[in-house]
Amino acid sequence: MSSEVTRILHAIDQGDAHAADKLLPVVYQELRDLAARRLSQEAPGQTLQATALVHEVYIRLVGTENPNWENRGHFFAAAAEAMRRILIDKARRKKSLRHGGDRRRIDIEKTELAIEGPNDDLLALNEALTRLCESEPVVADIVKLRYFAGLTIEQAAQAKGVSTRTAVGYWAYARSWLLREINKGSTKT
Repeated sequence: MSSEVTRILHAIDQGDAHAADKLLPVVYQELRDLAARRLSQEAPGQTLQATALVHEVYIRLVGTENPNWENRGHFFAAAAEAMRRILIDKARRKKSLRHGGDRRRIDIEKTELAIEGPNDDLLALNEALTRLCESEPVVADIVKLRYFAGLTIEQAAQAKGVSTRTAVGYWAYARSWLLREINKGSTKT
């Protein structure tokens, strides 16, 4: 399957107008599984479904002018980035005043205020990840591939062209760095 994806991506790069139509059936289930894993980490009551997320990711990727994906790993890295941006945009939109971002949900059963949801966590992660990307782009890419695309450490290493051992080190460093940055940000508010 990996070589088939690479072949189709090469055809897209060469301007084959029909190649994009062949790509979705080949990568759909894998993208859907990644999206489902990622959405399972979201708060209960999530309205975005894995299928909708995959379709939005695919539209963004195929709609890109001159995507120039080198291989399967590069394509899935781009998919992870698109997935991250979609989820961040959704979290920001939910938090905005226009969409009731200043209101707290009340659980009718318990009539207690809900704890701040993962949207805040996701936004804090995104801000910290953006800062990490400025100084350590490959490390940040490993995080995106692991967290947003749900790839294993081995798959993320392969996608970035580094050894598994290097990716393990990057992952450990990134987790510690991001935790410190997120905690720094939470003490400012």
